[in-house]
Formats: sequence, structure tokens, C-alpha cells
Amino acid sequence: MQDRFRTDVLKNYNNRTILDRWDDLALADGWLVAGCLFQTVWNLQTNRAPEADIKDYDLFYFDSADLSQDAERNVQARVDDILADLDVSVEVSNQARVHTWYESYFGHPYPALRNARDGIDRFLMPATCVGISPESVYAPNGFDMLYQGLLTANPLTPYSDLFETKAASYRSRWPWLRVAGQPV
Repeated sequence: MQDRFRTDVLKNYNNRTILDRWDDLALADGWLVAGCLFQTVWNLQTNRAPEADIKDYDLFYFDSADLSQDAERNVQARVDDILADLDVSVEVSNQARVHTWYESYFGHPYPALRNARDGIDRFLMPATCVGISPESVYAPNGFDMLYQGLLTANPLTPYSDLFETKAASYRSRWPWLRVAGQPV
């Protein structure tokens, strides 16, 4: 399944280009994550263009030496310069500092993380906990739920209000997705 996943996400031109420029991005413990990956898979499953309805492309990195917002902005600016020709929104997030703002933004506590993969582990739905770099694929919950379109709450982030909002957003774009415990 890991090979299939890599093949699928690379059908998205933007994902492929970001990974092609990986060395220039120079992200410590860097990963391309989230919607640009699993939504590419869902698009392919419904015979849509790989890039259809993908709102943004997320990059995680981990730098515990500088938790400042300015440092993260500087990384974002560098990434924006390198990927400017893609004409898509790319959001960069230092996972070492998420615990400093998450609760004030989302209204729920968030523990300090040890690495970027910890951030992937905490996505709201296990099916969406995926990341890729040129050398690795990270999917702590495997790929079955992703390819089945099964949305369940992640026990590491048991925030039903955030889960329900996110699930509704996904289902508005991919109506075939199923929310565990809800009728089809």
C-alpha cells in the first residue's frame, strides 16, 4: 500500500514539484503532509484531477531551537520564494511551536511535540495521518481507512467539534466519504 500511496500522491503535479525541490526547502525533519496527500488519493478514486479542490499544501518541520513566530515566518518566506511558480497556497508549520498557539486558536489543549511525526499523529482523523518526504512515507495508522474513505475520530485529538467541522468539509467535496457511526 505504501508504494500505491506514493504513486498516487505523485500524480499531483504540485506534490511532485514540492518533493523535487525538497533539498532547496531545507526543512529540518521536514514532511509534506495532510490534505494535499489524502485529498489527491480521494480525487483519483473519484476520477477527478489530482489537484481538484485542494485548498493548500502543508509542510511540517521541527526546530526546537527557535520557537518564535518570526523564525517560522522566515522559513515560510523562503518556501514561498522556492515554490512561487506553483501558484498554490503552501503553509509551513514548525511543529515544535504548535503547543504555544493551538489552544488559543482552536480552543483545546495541545501537548508539546518531540518531532514532526508527532504532529502527523495528531491529525483529527486517523485516515488523514499521512506524510511524505523524498525518502520516506509516514502513515502511523496505515492506509486502509484512507482508501476506504472512512472518517473516525483520532483518540490523540478527541475534539468532536473540530472533527465534525472537518468531516463536513471533506464530505462536501467528496460525498462518498463515510463518517464512522453515521448512516451512509
